[in-house]
Amino acid sequence: MQSKKIFLVGLALLLTACDGKPGGAPMGAGGTPEVGVATLHGQPVTLSSDLSGRVNATMTSDVRPQVDGIIKQRLFTEGAEVKAGQVLYQIDPATYQASYNQAAAQLKSAQATVKSSRLKAQRYAALVKENGVSKQDADDAMATYLEAVASVDQYQAALETTKINLAYTQVRAPISGRIGISSVTPGALVTASQTDALATIRALDPIYVDLTQSSSQLLRLRKLQASLKRDDVTPVVIKLEDGTPYAHDGKLELTEVSVDESTGSVTLRAVFPNPEHELLPGMYVHARVDNGVDPKGILAPQQGITRNAKGEATALVVNAQNKVEQRTVTTERVIGSNWLVSKGLNDGDRLIVEGTNKVASGVDVKAVEVQKQTATGTANGGEQ
Repeated sequence: MQSKKIFLVGLALLLTACDGKPGGAPMGAGGTPEVGVATLHGQPVTLSSDLSGRVNATMTSDVRPQVDGIIKQRLFTEGAEVKAGQVLYQIDPATYQASYNQAAAQLKSAQATVKSSRLKAQRYAALVKENGVSKQDADDAMATYLEAVASVDQYQAALETTKINLAYTQVRAPISGRIGISSVTPGALVTASQTDALATIRALDPIYVDLTQSSSQLLRLRKLQASLKRDDVTPVVIKLEDGTPYAHDGKLELTEVSVDESTGSVTLRAVFPNPEHELLPGMYVHARVDNGVDPKGILAPQQGITRNAKGEATALVVNAQNKVEQRTVTTERVIGSNWLVSKGLNDGDRLIVEGTNKVASGVDVKAVEVQKQTATGTANGGEQ
């Protein structure tokens, strides 16, 4: 009986040894745990910002009358393209034509008066030398002549004014572009001082896209751009509100020189070709602005980056002695399934991406490559 008990105890210990193997990372030779690593390589990474914005016309002009009168004709098709100088409305010119004719007649009369008064002044100037007329009469004749000359200038100016007003009865397009809905019809009374526009013209090709970016983000990007490889032209691509990519690429034209105090944002203006007039003023769009290329960007798989109790990003790497080493890293933004790391990781580092919860700093491990880095990367979005 005693030998049977010893046998059962021994069997129980053997089963415990077989089934109770401590959990942990897969063991390599000699019991060394295996971890999956991704070897990091510096590579060109295009850094860009995802922004939202609104479409605006490059030029907008309200069409308003400059003289009073009744609209006789509307000479354009609503929604059509118009050229600068094209006649859009005809105001009844009858009274302005009459004023022009009257001013022209007054000018001719003044010119005739100048001729007769000049001859009289010349005769009196000759007679006064022979005492044929008094000195006073000669002076009066010269004064009359000079007044007649001044009257000619006055009537000439009046004629020019009536000519301008007569021309204003043809309301012309101040700019080229697409004209909107007319607010008046033939027979409507319009005035030179009215605030309501007869119609609005908008230049749509090219067209502006005004993007908004926080001032703090702009400052960070400017610091980052100092170390980036950049072209003279900053390209911009956009998607329409329904997610459709816009067929034409644009370029960044300017950055507003002031910050909106209420929102803390800065406006960036991009210009786009718009030959099909697909972009219309007021549209909401999503844009990606290329800020430059980091020639040696470090992309780290997201599963290899964790956060400590302080909220700091940390990573476990396998050093040259095949020991686990913990590092605090600085992450800039997400690129696909990777983090763009600016500090803490270097070219050639072996980042642990599998088995991180089974090892600790200082432990000997066997590193197994499980993930290859891509040759290039594109960073979209703001800082994280």
